[in-house]
Amino acid sequence: MLANLITSKTRLRLLVKFFINAANEGYLRGLATEMQENTNAIRKELNNLAEAGYILRVEQDSKVIYRANKLHPFFSLLQQIVRKHVGLDDIIEAVVSRIGEVKRVFLIGDYAKGIDSGLLEVVIEGGLIHQQYLDQLKEKVENEIHKTIIFQVTKRFEGDGLLIFEQE
Repeated sequence: MLANLITSKTRLRLLVKFFINAANEGYLRGLATEMQENTNAIRKELNNLAEAGYILRVEQDSKVIYRANKLHPFFSLLQQIVRKHVGLDDIIEAVVSRIGEVKRVFLIGDYAKGIDSGLLEVVIEGGLIHQQYLDQLKEKVENEIHKTIIFQVTKRFEGDGLLIFEQE
């Protein structure tokens, strides 16, 4: 969906990196290595995004660090668009509405770090979870978002991850 609108794969990967989790940051060479791209392609897109004000450029210990600009008027909208592109909205909607007593849902692994690898790792924390329904749902959502999903179900999650849903 978003790939049709943003034709630069590098720009799209940078948007995922910085807007899936606002805590993500990176520097030129690290991003080039992580994304297996040449530094010139990364530099060009970083400059475009920084010039538009979507990301911040901060000098730190003789490196230039890039991160999402949380004060930009479109920050929330961009974050929603990126999460929709990755498929998080579909997962949350499907998981929370029908699989049982979901307390919290976390994104872990590559996507929590902003790496668009095609493998979504999701931790579901809760009480009675309908595993059979979750297995059926997994296949349906994977076909919709064109990514592989690994669901982990636990009563209490204590690891590092991006909280994407919490029962009120």
